[in-house]
Amino acid sequence: MTQPREPPPEGATATPRSPFLAELRSQLRPLLFGVPLLTLLTGAVFPIVLAGLARPLFPHQADGSLVARNNVVVGSDLIGQNFSGPGYFHPRPSAAGAGYDATASGGTNFGPANPKLRDDVRELAAAYRRTNRLPPDAAVPIDAVTRSGSGLDPHISPTNAALQVPRVARERRLDAEHVRRLVEEHTRGRQLGFLGKPRVEVLALNLALDRAAPLPPAPPTR
Repeated sequence: MTQPREPPPEGATATPRSPFLAELRSQLRPLLFGVPLLTLLTGAVFPIVLAGLARPLFPHQADGSLVARNNVVVGSDLIGQNFSGPGYFHPRPSAAGAGYDATASGGTNFGPANPKLRDDVRELAAAYRRTNRLPPDAAVPIDAVTRSGSGLDPHISPTNAALQVPRVARERRLDAEHVRRLVEEHTRGRQLGFLGKPRVEVLALNLALDRAAPLPPAPPTR
């Protein structure tokens, strides 16, 4: 049997508890506690721990994968840069800023039906054939005539590099087979054996060319 409720004292008014306010308080309590906690964990603790582990375990990557020549930083393994001289392997075209601008990473954002994309590809293909002395109807690798999404792709395809070998060998006065061996030495396979495609590291390859057969200095300008 249930005990009968005692009547409220005389003069007191009963204030029923709103179920909506009770539910709201139960929802706000974990919210007000969880947001600062997650902000602290993910915005401060996690980055500090990650940085503390990365520097001793992966010092080269933690410092930006920088590449130095004669103790002078000349680039990064992760960021493409422009090489336009005929004695160098040329990178993938870039739409980052004025080209290869690491502060303005981005692509053209042209869709496949955009006529500007078609015209851009045609112009790049014609320039590629002209630079590498290819026949007008020669097939051109897709990475030689399209700009990457970041505009900072540091790699080119092995096919792209192979078509540039005769030009580079001619300008460097090297045997073409020697240049091909350098390309093979700087070709990386698929990541973990199945991710992506084989790729050639342009910056490292061009630095190896400079060590193997330095280009003559440019004549002084008057």
